[in-house]
Amino acid sequence: MNCPNYNKIYTDLIERKFPEKKEEFAPLLTREIKNSLEIIKINNIIFNRQDKEINFLNQRLRSYDEESIKRVLEYQVSNRLNNREMASLFKFSRNTIAKWRKTFAK
Repeated sequence: MNCPNYNKIYTDLIERKFPEKKEEFAPLLTREIKNSLEIIKINNIIFNRQDKEINFLNQRLRSYDEESIKRVLEYQVSNRLNNREMASLFKFSRNTIAKWRKTFAK
């Protein structure tokens, strides 16, 4: 499956919407974007948090690749967090985390 070129997408976006901040964001886009967690991190840096209603709608449309899900679950184990704590930290639902744990159980 072909993966979108996120570096190109974000470079174009910065050039169009934030041309004055091009040098500030250049270090973010020099390395290849590999997974959905990196995309979310870059998106948060570029757009800073918007209003709660927009964040709620955006959260419903997110999807995560297998590598990102495993990294989130490893973070949960290494920091000894329960599903409720993970849900509030990463803004997932508790049911999503439980489903991931069942699906990707070692």
